[in-house]
Amino acid sequence: MKSLFVAWQDPQSRQWAPVGRLSRDNDHYRFVYTQGAKDLPNFTPFGRMTDLQVEYVSDKLFPLFSNRILAKSRPEYEQYLGWLGMTKSHYDALDELSRTGGVRATDSLEVFACPQPTLDHNYEVYFFCRGLRHLHTENQRRADELTRGERLYVMPDPQNEFDKMALLLRTGDPISLVGYAPRYFSGEFNQLIELVSAENVKVTVEKVNLDAPLQYRILCRISSPWPEQFQPFQNDSFLSLVN
Repeated sequence: MKSLFVAWQDPQSRQWAPVGRLSRDNDHYRFVYTQGAKDLPNFTPFGRMTDLQVEYVSDKLFPLFSNRILAKSRPEYEQYLGWLGMTKSHYDALDELSRTGGVRATDSLEVFACPQPTLDHNYEVYFFCRGLRHLHTENQRRADELTRGERLYVMPDPQNEFDKMALLLRTGDPISLVGYAPRYFSGEFNQLIELVSAENVKVTVEKVNLDAPLQYRILCRISSPWPEQFQPFQNDSFLSLVN
């Protein structure tokens, strides 16, 4: 069963929290609210899903999420799939949402995958480098020169005023900053490093899309052994409100 978490940003406090979980099971989509929806005082339910303690089920993707998927009729559709490292023959709507974050300029929502062990019991997540527009010109130039398979290294940024768990991404020697890991994964990536050691947590470049907008420019993959008894996203804010 594939699952995505939905994060919402409070427009007043600027605080982010997971407020829901979308999953697909036996060709049915399911949505539940999580504890984070109660923890954010200004949060309001989405559309017609007004009850925080009900599981919503549909045989089609809920409009909240289908509106965040690029229409197949768009002329740039195949190019867009290429940016995401996907093809028409290996396409999944939840994979699209997890890689793009489902971001729209008109609201403060992001979606991200809930990882599951791979067949060989590894942890694996695909993500795009964040924060490229905030880098110096020379760092942006180096990011554009990255190559498929090139290894990147994570570097804590504890004085980051927006995320104390923030992780910068850098190249090897010579060192150049090329972005950030997504904020909703920074805590989990830090946890993996503690559990299996930094040497066993590998970030590699999957694709460099020079013709793409900055948010789709550098596609990366992080992989590591899946630690024994490790469970992703165990913070109370991720817990379902449905009994």
